[in-house]
Amino acid sequence: MKNYHRSLGELINLSFGFFGVQIAYALQSANISRIFATLGADPHQLSFFWILPPLMGMIIQPLIGKWSDKTWCRFGRRKPYLLAGAIIAVLVMIFLPNAGNIHFTDRILLGLNGAMWFGLFSLMFLDTSINVAMQPFKMMVGDMVNEEQKTKAYSIQSLLCNAGSFVAYLFPIFFTWIGLANTAPAGVVPQSVVWSFYVGAAILILCVLYTFIKVKEFNPQEYAEFHGFDIQKKEEQKKEGLAKLLKDAPSTFWTVGLVQFFCWAAFLFMWTYTNGAVAQSCWNTTDVASEGYQAAGNWVGVLFAVQAVGSIIWAAFIPKFKSLKTAYIISLLLGATGFISIFFIHNQWMLFASYLLVGAAWAAMLALPFTLLTNSLKGSSHMGEYLGLFNCTICLPQIVAAAFGGLLLKCLGGSQPAMLFAAGVLLVAGAVSVLTINFNNHNN
Repeated sequence: MKNYHRSLGELINLSFGFFGVQIAYALQSANISRIFATLGADPHQLSFFWILPPLMGMIIQPLIGKWSDKTWCRFGRRKPYLLAGAIIAVLVMIFLPNAGNIHFTDRILLGLNGAMWFGLFSLMFLDTSINVAMQPFKMMVGDMVNEEQKTKAYSIQSLLCNAGSFVAYLFPIFFTWIGLANTAPAGVVPQSVVWSFYVGAAILILCVLYTFIKVKEFNPQEYAEFHGFDIQKKEEQKKEGLAKLLKDAPSTFWTVGLVQFFCWAAFLFMWTYTNGAVAQSCWNTTDVASEGYQAAGNWVGVLFAVQAVGSIIWAAFIPKFKSLKTAYIISLLLGATGFISIFFIHNQWMLFASYLLVGAAWAAMLALPFTLLTNSLKGSSHMGEYLGLFNCTICLPQIVAAAFGGLLLKCLGGSQPAMLFAAGVLLVAGAVSVLTINFNNHNN
């Protein structure tokens, strides 16, 4: 492979749009359960609203990878999908928080009112479009950054990701502070949340446009030269189907995927149940229309911002470990400790320590899996397809966790703090699963 080093500025430009995309993703993860609870969803239903988005991701992401691998046009290879995903996400972000203003809330279908159905399909399109916009950033690093700089490139993505999360998580409490209403009539989303989505949409499109304009992707000949292969031979190999690619996938794909399963199931529980858990433990309320519940919703944004800070701090320590295996295991165990501690805490300020620890696991989840996978692929012409397929290791655990979340909540006596304890147990399982990864080809 051609030994081409990119400057720090080039690496930042390559991932700058990730800042905006992550703002959208953070607004979704921190506020969706709050929105659906406000629209009338029962806590035992909340996890079911998270099934469709990752299900769509499992279908769409491999196709985006496959199509973008074969897309060579004047605008680039991955960038057209990046822009299309961002545009759709912006539109959905404008409509989603207004679901409660739709005048058919009295119409019930399968136990859900019209506003919840509108919100459900909006969430599906939002999650899918965010992933369509997010995946090209990971693919472009695989395409355009050499192995020596990949850890650095993905660390920059992780930094931008956490910076975007930090900003987005604080939006609701900020807009409440400047005077926007943080409560609303039953079934209507507060203006503090609505305007968080509006501003997030604006930042998203501006950041994505910056990367779209500043980054020039390789053409086929440059790509072949950079990765050191014969373009004609690679074109002949491109006819392999997704099933064949899975059969021939490196072992890293499957072993890292196992770790991903436990990690993403744990974080699905966090996104789904943190709002109810904090309201129940620290504000002693389960009434979604109460001022206390909405105050807890704002505080969840603060806690998730603390998690982002923890992730930024811990991301700086990960490269200092001599062994990636050690870094991975310790990161997940720290996150597990954070989740489990939430169950025993009833003071909103003490939760800062818990979410700082959770941030360590998130830092590892953002940086290490893609470093390990793309290095194991080593210039494959199916990079995009493999990254699209690898996205299933993110989507599938969320589907499983969402499908069984309500049942587990019932078994735990309806305690949402107990669901976060369960998330900690899942991260412990993820840490143990790291032992299955062969690190011999990945600098330990």
